[in-house]
Amino acid sequence: MFKSLRSLRRRVLTPNVSATKLDVRGFHVKNAEAKEQLETIGSTFLQGYGYAVEARSPAEAEEWLEAVDVPFRGFAYEGAGMGAVMLDSLAGSTKRLTGLLDGRGQDHIYMVYVGIGWAMARLPRFLWPDVTRTDPLLRWLILDGYGFHQAYFRTDSYVRDPHREHAFTWAGGPAPYSARAIDHGIGRALWFVGGTDPEVVAQLIAAYDESRHEDLYAGAGLAATYAGSVTEDELRQFAGHAGKHRPLLAQGAAFAAEARERAGLTIPHTHLAARVLCGKTPAEAARICRDLMPADGARADTSGGVPAYETWRQEVAAQLTALPLA
Repeated sequence: MFKSLRSLRRRVLTPNVSATKLDVRGFHVKNAEAKEQLETIGSTFLQGYGYAVEARSPAEAEEWLEAVDVPFRGFAYEGAGMGAVMLDSLAGSTKRLTGLLDGRGQDHIYMVYVGIGWAMARLPRFLWPDVTRTDPLLRWLILDGYGFHQAYFRTDSYVRDPHREHAFTWAGGPAPYSARAIDHGIGRALWFVGGTDPEVVAQLIAAYDESRHEDLYAGAGLAATYAGSVTEDELRQFAGHAGKHRPLLAQGAAFAAEARERAGLTIPHTHLAARVLCGKTPAEAARICRDLMPADGARADTSGGVPAYETWRQEVAAQLTALPLA
């Protein structure tokens, strides 16, 4: 009986997989291979979401998540982060999310935090999790997830009408930087909206105000490295489109390499993208991110309103800029 109730809970709470189909979303289709890759990412995200809401415990959810194929496992953990928050919002607790992060989810903390942002985009504000209890450095990834969700599911408003303003406030940090963190997620989503086609993605970014291009390219660089489905020539083409924003494109790619390295999910494409966009191996790019990461006591926002997260990003970009790129 309890198993059937959990299965029902999963069916009720989990979005329909059809929502991840490129044809349904109206996204660009570059080729059959890219379409399959992006749709598999979407379905795996929902698989991880379902695991989080159906499992009897965080440990059981983790067991299921660890069985997901390596190339896509991070996306399952991202979905699990969203599912954990959705389930906790109904129970009035943080047990599922806390349990996820107390286990192997800690190795996937970047992806889990992004998943929290997905949940916030779906929940009424009064059910949002208390973000002040999250890591002050990494909590900006929550807004990255929020931005991705909005661009992915509210594409007309956030992508096809790039100059529309969207007011946003939260308890996690200064409002001006919140918009920038959301743009990191929108940039990631543009990689999906553009079907991993560098020409199309660059055109989508170009439609936004120039002041936003740096953050959009950073997000797209992360997606190009983590999600992939792009050739070496296409990566070089995309880097050419980034122009003066290439340092932040490289920063996004380095963050993706760090996410995969930390979780033990590095795949051949990670090596390709890190080499082309960062001029480094995934391990080397990840090490730069870790070496420059602010210590625990320096992770909060500065008095000048510039979050330590942004300082970290800029220092990674500067370090990569100082190195010869492939």
